Amino acid sequence: MASRIASRLLRRTNATLVLLRSYTHARNYSSQLSALIPIGSQSSKLSRRHYYLPNASPYQLWSRSFASDNGDKVEAVVPFMGESVTDGTLANFLKKPGERVEADEPIAQIETDKVTIDVSSPEAGVIEKFIASEGDTVTPGTKVAIISKSAAPTETHVAPSEDAAPKETPPPKAEEKPKVEPPKMQAPKPTTLPPKTSPTEPQLPPKERERRVPMPRLRKRIANRLKDSQNTFAMLTTFNEVDMTNLMKLRSDYKDEFVTKHGVKLGLMSCFVKAAVSALQNQPIVNAVIDGDDIIYRDYVDISVAVGTSKGLVVPVIRDADTMNFADIEKGINNLAKKATEGALSIDEMAGGTFTISNGGVYGSLISTPIINPPQSVILGMHSIVQRPVVVDGSILARPMMYLALTYDHRLIDGREAVFFLRRIKDVVEDPRRLLLDV
Repeated sequence: MASRIASRLLRRTNATLVLLRSYTHARNYSSQLSALIPIGSQSSKLSRRHYYLPNASPYQLWSRSFASDNGDKVEAVVPFMGESVTDGTLANFLKKPGERVEADEPIAQIETDKVTIDVSSPEAGVIEKFIASEGDTVTPGTKVAIISKSAAPTETHVAPSEDAAPKETPPPKAEEKPKVEPPKMQAPKPTTLPPKTSPTEPQLPPKERERRVPMPRLRKRIANRLKDSQNTFAMLTTFNEVDMTNLMKLRSDYKDEFVTKHGVKLGLMSCFVKAAVSALQNQPIVNAVIDGDDIIYRDYVDISVAVGTSKGLVVPVIRDADTMNFADIEKGINNLAKKATEGALSIDEMAGGTFTISNGGVYGSLISTPIINPPQSVILGMHSIVQRPVVVDGSILARPMMYLALTYDHRLIDGREAVFFLRRIKDVVEDPRRLLLDV
């Protein structure tokens, strides 16, 4: 009997802890907590029978849009957007008032400084009206739309315009003979010369040829982070070049077998990620970061890969790259790149990262000096592969060459470590067998 009572108390304690963790994440949204209380209930206590979700994450209670149910009508509101995101901009509506929506169907998009989040309809029904407007700054819990669960969708009928209605034609008037008047002599007008302009005054184009649009939040975030990076870090860039002959031959020899076995193409990026992992393990200071008066050494490797999209540059993260093989890295890169193009990246997929790789070579860049992605300490820049004459064993040969650029925080990393780091990447890429032998 005592063990049964203890078991019941333990289960209730676990349920209470899950509820408290969920409430902690929702502490800023007290206006929506009333939706958790059953309608008509006089008790203010939360029942475990109604609110405890077995095997559920504390975040799952807030992963969907909040909704307050007022009988026949529900209110769609901005969902929880992440621990580090406090507000966003209502970018656009995906539906119109009077249209039918299904449960969990997106009706609006919120643009934050990191990702785009959908506001979904909590119930199936018809959009009665929008409460917020496009361009408004909204926070989690802000009401966006009112949805009627029983209303029928309205059909918009265009009333015939007055111009389209047939008009009565007036009866034809009797023809009148035109009066012939003698020509009048006009006095000559004095010619006026255009005002002389100073040769130093710039001739600016008219304002009608300019367009002014609000800067997207993602672009604002990128601008602020890059400027903060310049103001914070003592950035210095070192360069090297790498001969891509062996890596391109390796890729050509095994590309078909690689696709057959792993279902993904073998690209160049996976080798550079593996080379960066090896270099970070050889130079741990490059994987570290300054935090106040301390240095934080990270014993894990999360590689951030810069991806350019139509809305701006995003940097999703490949977690624990040091434990992944070539196929896992290629699958991870393809998955993140696809999500970035579709605008489906989550905040968790872009948070963190210990090292960034930016491949400007896909756009044709020959050489550049990349800017560090805060709060990291280093960024590697890859560039286009160009056939150039190089000296190999005393002979001049045409080889596929790539310039590499490594920008690092000189407050933490000395030139010696930076050069050794970049040299390790060069050695591994030029001879991938080093990864197999760990030399």
